[in-house]
This record gives sequence, structure tokens and C-alpha cells, in this order.
Amino acid sequence: MSDDVTRLAPMPVPAAGPTRTESEEDAAPGAPEEARSFATEEALEALLFVAERPLSRAEVARALGSDRETVDALVGDLETSLAVRGIRVVTAGEHIALATSPAAGEVIARYVGVEPGRLSPASLEVLAIVAYRQPVTKALVERIRGVDSDYTLRSLLHRRLLVEVGRADAPGRPILYGTGIDFLERFGLASLDDLPPLEATVAGRLVDIDGADGIVGAPDLDPDADGG
Repeated sequence: MSDDVTRLAPMPVPAAGPTRTESEEDAAPGAPEEARSFATEEALEALLFVAERPLSRAEVARALGSDRETVDALVGDLETSLAVRGIRVVTAGEHIALATSPAAGEVIARYVGVEPGRLSPASLEVLAIVAYRQPVTKALVERIRGVDSDYTLRSLLHRRLLVEVGRADAPGRPILYGTGIDFLERFGLASLDDLPPLEATVAGRLVDIDGADGIVGAPDLDPDADGG
């Protein structure tokens, strides 16, 4: 090879600029947007308003980008804010929903043109037993009432005033019954804590003294059952 071969000049190296910080990297185009929190009382109210069913606290927390403790606090704040309004917050266990206030029940019924069907004395009796003693089995309801309650229980389930909340840890794994959101709405309750206190004689009838209902120990709840 010839000694006169032209040598290529090295390419100039650009001056080193400032290094981007991690926050700048996160803000770069195409980077995932940082999760936002919408944990406000207004957002909770709007979420419950558009929901077509009661929402669990876990669902609310995910939607608001928040945690369980914050959701619990927001629910309490919203309950206070709506206490004198036509809408109420109702809670049943892990589930939350909005419902019209009892004071507005008559005008809502006039607008809808439908009056809720009256409940029979037997239905009211079964509802009272389940509401104050839940979760309960059919056997315990019948033991307290002293009569067969199969038809009444099925009727209340059909009307969604009662729900199946799991299975008892007993022979045959009998169904456990409880109340849900529809029960609270029907009777104008925000939660089971609003149930009126029972007279001592009535409360005594709901105490299972000898365990004749066959339930031994705490019930084994089925996580796949609808808790209402």
C-alpha cells in the first residue's frame, strides 16, 4: 500500500451535556404515566352515583387510586355530608352504595308509580331474626320461630332482602343467610348499626343457648358467595 493514503480525521466528540435525572427519564415520551390519586369526597360520591351495583371497598380503592384506610375515611365524610340530603350512603359489610333517604321514599314512589309490596308478618319475623342474628342457617331460623320457614326464606331471597353469605362449618354445610344492600334501602338504614335495640325478652329469643342449630364454632364463609 502507498504511504500517501489519506488518513481520515477522527469525528469530533460532542461536549457532554447534563445527565438527565430519574424524574426526567420518567417524564420522557413513551414512559408510563405515574398513577394518580382521585381520593376525594366528590370523586367517591360520583363513583357511587354512576355505579350500577354496590361496590366493594377494594373496588373503590382501586378506582380512586387509594388505599383502604383512605376509603373508609372518605365514606365516613360522605355519610356526614349527605346526612341531611335526599341521598344516603348505605354500607353492608365490604359493600357501599347510594340510596334515597327514607324521607324521600313517598315522593320517589309517586314518581315511579310503584309501591313496594307489603311484607307479611312471617316475612318480617324472619327478616328480624336474620338481621339481628346473622349469619344464620335455616335450621336456626326455624328453631327460633318454631315453624317451617323454607318458603319465607326463598321468598325473601327472591326479593333480594336476604342474601346467601356462605356455608356453615357443620355437617351438610348448610347455607348461611344475611342481609344486604337491598334490605338497608328498603328499611331506610345506612348500616346494620342503625337497627333499633331489641327489648330484653325479644333479644333472649334470638340467643342460641344450646347450639341446636348444629353450628359448631365460627362459620366458614365462602369467598365466592355474594355478600351483598
